[in-house]
Amino acid sequence: MSESKVLHEITPLADHDFMYVADRHKKEFTYPIHCHDIFELNFVEHAAGCRRTVGDSSEVIGDYDLVLITSPQLEHVWEQHECRSEDIHEVTVQFMAYFEGENSVYSTNPFSSIYKMFVRAKKGLAFPLDAIMKIYPMITRLSSIKEGFYAARELMTILYVLSKQDGARELASSAFAKVDDQSDSRRVLKVKNYIEEHFRDELRLATLSSMVGMTDSAFSRFFKQRTGKNLGEYIVDVRLGHASRMLVDTTHTVAEICYMTGFNTICNFNRLFKKRKGCNPTEFRDKYRKTKVIV
Repeated sequence: MSESKVLHEITPLADHDFMYVADRHKKEFTYPIHCHDIFELNFVEHAAGCRRTVGDSSEVIGDYDLVLITSPQLEHVWEQHECRSEDIHEVTVQFMAYFEGENSVYSTNPFSSIYKMFVRAKKGLAFPLDAIMKIYPMITRLSSIKEGFYAARELMTILYVLSKQDGARELASSAFAKVDDQSDSRRVLKVKNYIEEHFRDELRLATLSSMVGMTDSAFSRFFKQRTGKNLGEYIVDVRLGHASRMLVDTTHTVAEICYMTGFNTICNFNRLFKKRKGCNPTEFRDKYRKTKVIV
């Protein structure tokens, strides 16, 4: 089996550019799965039935879709799938934002909500319809603003409005996106870090609950309240994230990856993978077999 490759996009931004906007109407999606070094906010309308893949997340979208991606290693693509629209409208905004570090403007109070959104968007962030409608007039006129300063101001307004909305969903798993999990709970973070280091091993509830000085039942409730997932679901998601990453980055067989990521049987691995990802491991790997552009 040949090694999976992903196209590394050469973006139109020059060294001193801040942003680039592509506003287009088209009949189909043809661009292959790719990643790039700059941030991207991608808006799509009238494309119900299109399949959107971000990392190890794959979903069929409705009439409106808006996703923010802030990781240079996160593969993504919008594919035709069952979309029958004759007038797909897509606005892609690519921009520079050095948001990490003590001297970044995003570390200051006025930009704190945008900073938090950028952190979450390392895994890809999909916004709900009500949030999309709030920025719809701005993003659809963005390409018509010719003066760079005012275009940049409009983009910052869009980002700020989005950062204040509820309901945005992280798409890729932390393991696939190669980002550290964030948590407002020291105890939850301690357990998450342990799971990340030992996902290949047998993980017992009693071991994890004792790490944080809680009973099994109290810890199970606490973990579900803080993460939105029960412990078993979370462990499976971590293992599947690593398995997905290995399917993309290595030539190991599906069976090898199954056992290397902590699953006991290939049948159980295939069943859980298809349930979570919407396809079997072989189909997932085939989707990522693209020719890489040398940059």
